[in-house]
Amino acid sequence: MVKKVFITDCEGPLTLNDNAYELADEFIEDGGKLFKIISRFDDYLVDDVKLENYHAGDTLKLIVPFYKLAGLTNEKMIKFSRENIYLVDGSDDTLRFANELIDSFIVSTSYGQYIEALCNYINFPFQNTYHTQLDVDGATNFNQSDAKSKTVGDKSPKFIEELKKVEEFRKIILEHGDESEDDFNVLYDIFFNEFPKLEINKYIESVKTVGGKGKQIAVEDIVEKLDLGQGSIIYMGDSITDVEPLQYARDNGGLSVSFNGNEYPLNVAEIAVISNHTIVSSILIDLHSRFDKEYVLDFIREYSQKGPNAAFEDFEVDYSLIEEFEKVFYNKEAPIIEIITDDNRDYLLKLSKEMRNSIRGKDIGGLG
Repeated sequence: MVKKVFITDCEGPLTLNDNAYELADEFIEDGGKLFKIISRFDDYLVDDVKLENYHAGDTLKLIVPFYKLAGLTNEKMIKFSRENIYLVDGSDDTLRFANELIDSFIVSTSYGQYIEALCNYINFPFQNTYHTQLDVDGATNFNQSDAKSKTVGDKSPKFIEELKKVEEFRKIILEHGDESEDDFNVLYDIFFNEFPKLEINKYIESVKTVGGKGKQIAVEDIVEKLDLGQGSIIYMGDSITDVEPLQYARDNGGLSVSFNGNEYPLNVAEIAVISNHTIVSSILIDLHSRFDKEYVLDFIREYSQKGPNAAFEDFEVDYSLIEEFEKVFYNKEAPIIEIITDDNRDYLLKLSKEMRNSIRGKDIGGLG
């Protein structure tokens, strides 16, 4: 039997958070708005410009100088992350179940400070995670060329002067949030022409995001380390940063699952899950761990066509999971599990976005 692995994005399939957005909203003046503008610019660079060496999720690089402007530190990041963890219902049980059943990994664009806080919170092995590394205290060494002053680093006159430029950029970006070509051109000039003139740009350069292609590389690393074969992967994601790993899982005979995803994962994933509880994820993980891909797809076909009761009768789902499913959705509308086709994609996208916004809020749900 093929050895199996469960790999999931964090924010969306497991948690309700968008930690980077929340940090911006908490610490930067008008930070929520600023983050959303930069996030839409990120989507534009990936979708329309197809900028070379730029990857989905690089918003987490571009926002960093504004964290410095706000005086954010590693300590503040860790404290805020620990105090603001919001789980999708059932996700701690799902991760525990998956990790006992098969090798399980979190591959996330989120900062390591948040991922470590989450792992401590739900008792998941931090070593089984891939994430964006940011040392907001370090990264830059401001060499002091002013002979009259011996101060260096964040307190140097040069650094303080550069922060004034960052504040100017912050105000300009907030004035160009209409997503027009002219607005994006202004942002492009700031991030790719103006910031590189500043030493503070080293903060941006120091961040290696795990998003898009970076997530695929992480999945490939897992495959290599575990010596996995065709059909070994189930990958769950919900956003633009999951496109490449979802496609990789699908191309290699695995299960690619959009969990309350937006249009990006729904365009590449084979399976759509729309649910406010992760018991559905547990069921798919259970079947994936014991059977081949076609068996899982047959289960989904029967589930979507005849309903969960028929599917549970005809397929060998762990009985404890059936009991939990029936308890969670007693007298409630059953969650959606469907194979995505050209005919149902728009319908699923509408329902998926509604669920996404319902449980995560429109500010976070609307991010790419």
